[in-house]
Amino acid sequence: MSDSIATLESPRLLLRKAVPADTESLYLSLWSRPEAARYMLWQPTATWEEARQRMSRTVAHQRAHLAWTVCEKATGKAIGFAGITPLSPGVYEDTGLALSPDYWRQGYGREVLEALADCCFHRLGGTALVCSCRRENVASRQLQLSCGFCYTHSEERTDPRDGAAYVVDFYRRERESRC
Repeated sequence: MSDSIATLESPRLLLRKAVPADTESLYLSLWSRPEAARYMLWQPTATWEEARQRMSRTVAHQRAHLAWTVCEKATGKAIGFAGITPLSPGVYEDTGLALSPDYWRQGYGREVLEALADCCFHRLGGTALVCSCRRENVASRQLQLSCGFCYTHSEERTDPRDGAAYVVDFYRRERESRC
């Protein structure tokens, strides 16, 4: 799938396609930080060479998908990533939302999630957006609920990094209604 939506905006953020110049910022502020990877399905990046390889994969992925690098408008600094993908006709699902821990608890996650919802409903004509998070990820759960998502169900999963079992909770927001 080729993505024709190059950018999304919120009051303080620009979501745009990754460029190689984002490598240093994403490596230092996000990819190398174990606390950022805690509830995700990726491992922290340990070296500059791994970061360069990861950026190459990120650029290619974002070019072909509804996925973006999250940047501060004021500085242009890359601080995270987010994306969505079609789940069924008119329904989209998030593919992950990760921000540098330096930007947690400041409303940036809400801005990103609202930008994704706006893209889903107004630019893509979607009828629903589905999000999920690990059950123990209280911050993500609270974010989704605060943005009008309703809990729908849970699924057991196995973490490919270490084989540990965990539970994913799913939330859904309809275009015309909020919880």
